[in-house]
Amino acid sequence: MPEPEIGGWRRAGQPNGPVLVGTRPLDTLVERLRGEGRLLRLAGAADAGPTTEIEIGAVADDSRRVGPGSLFVAVRGLRVDGHAFVAEAVRDGAAAIVVEDEVDGLDVPQLIVDRGAASLASAAAWWYGDPSHELGTVGVTGTNGKTTTSFLAAAALDAVGLPAGIVGTIGIRIGGALQRNEEPQTTPPAPTLQRFLRGMVLAGDRAAVLETSSHGLAADRVASVAYGAAIFTNLSHEHLDFHGTFEAYRAAKLSLFERLSASDPAGRPGVGVVNLDDPHGPAFAAAARETGARVVTYGAAAGVDVRLADVGASPTGTRLDLLVDGIPRPIEIALPGRYNAVNATAVLGLALGWELDLDVVVGALEAVRGVPGRMERVEAGQPFLVVVDFAHTPRAIDAVLAELAPLAAPGTGLISVFGSSGERDVAKRPLMGEAAARRSRLVIVTEDDSRTEDPAAIQAAIVAGAEAAGAVLGETVLVVPDRREAIAEACRRAAPGDVVALLGKGHETWNVGPNGPEPWSDRDVATELLERLAT
Repeated sequence: MPEPEIGGWRRAGQPNGPVLVGTRPLDTLVERLRGEGRLLRLAGAADAGPTTEIEIGAVADDSRRVGPGSLFVAVRGLRVDGHAFVAEAVRDGAAAIVVEDEVDGLDVPQLIVDRGAASLASAAAWWYGDPSHELGTVGVTGTNGKTTTSFLAAAALDAVGLPAGIVGTIGIRIGGALQRNEEPQTTPPAPTLQRFLRGMVLAGDRAAVLETSSHGLAADRVASVAYGAAIFTNLSHEHLDFHGTFEAYRAAKLSLFERLSASDPAGRPGVGVVNLDDPHGPAFAAAARETGARVVTYGAAAGVDVRLADVGASPTGTRLDLLVDGIPRPIEIALPGRYNAVNATAVLGLALGWELDLDVVVGALEAVRGVPGRMERVEAGQPFLVVVDFAHTPRAIDAVLAELAPLAAPGTGLISVFGSSGERDVAKRPLMGEAAARRSRLVIVTEDDSRTEDPAAIQAAIVAGAEAAGAVLGETVLVVPDRREAIAEACRRAAPGDVVALLGKGHETWNVGPNGPEPWSDRDVATELLERLAT
């Protein structure tokens, strides 16, 4: 029996959620864009017909995904301008186009808009029926900690009866099923994101937790997502290749809090959860207040709503001594490290803001056993500890190595293995080397998504930072360009009781070189090498 029509769509099961098929009248999008102030005018050949007679069967910004009845939205990107592919999209069956500048010689309606990217987000939300308006949608933003905080938040929401989907770096979870995120971005393009959100609604999810990146915010991928809550983790040097300046990067993150809703679909108050230990925290709190949302603060400072009074390591994880609205509440989580304690504190802030059952939330946090690629141990019987982590910024490297240092036996130390992405933020590279050299007895610099950039130049910049911190090339800092060999060298040099930290790749299952993505896993390679060493 065919599935029933649901809000104008028929559901067809596919990986990462259903593909929804059906049509929507173009004139309703025209009215939406006009109401948002985005539609400047209508254009097109006289024989194209009025928009009331046109039904749209899909929304795309990639001409290769256009079929008969599609709406093609031309977006100006950093490397590609979608306007160059408008004619191709029309030849392939686009029923209408959305452009910033009119294109001559086309026989389909043209919706001339102010910004293509924002209009794409609006069109995608329109076609999928604004699914975020049916979910308690939580955005998690910050330089570090987004993934772990997102997983912990979803666990808390699940436990209180709000099954939560997830969109983030590690994967997409819809209806409780987690699959790998096939998109190269943490926050996927607007049509994909809106499809995921509609899939969550259809699968019975009542909440969505979105890792909301600065790229996703600045590029308007989330422009039509209705956020009922937002969590700010921290802010440090990252992604300046894209944003240009730290101020622009900060402004992108801040915009999430500027677009908070005063309430969510279930009538819960809009909530901004802010880390006041970060010097940028007050600005995020102020932005949330401007929207009418409730602000919940967390951190170690006196006077915050959820205070992390003390943190201690235990054989099974990390002990948190919390004060929630001034009331003591001890917690023990299975995740190691002070920064994971801070991530858990943020989720308690969300629970407090949305008035969730704190006892249930605490139990959910204590039940989480780990997050893939985040302080993940690799065990193959070796006499030293090997840990895989996604840390790829100076601040994250410093934080991870600070947590790992006490785990090294007396008289031993840390060996860190990492690189830095090509065609990305170049200013952070020496800072990464400096952070690692301060904490490690040996730094091994290697490959990490060099793309088309010269790997040797990337690695030299990291080495320069390490040397500035006192490392000596050839002695306490090595360059091993091949990442497999770098991991092997770290394992060969590791003494009993050492800690080997494989940083930067985390959960990822690919490495992007000049020939494009190739399969790669730090965890799998380390396991294989350790098993060989044991024989």
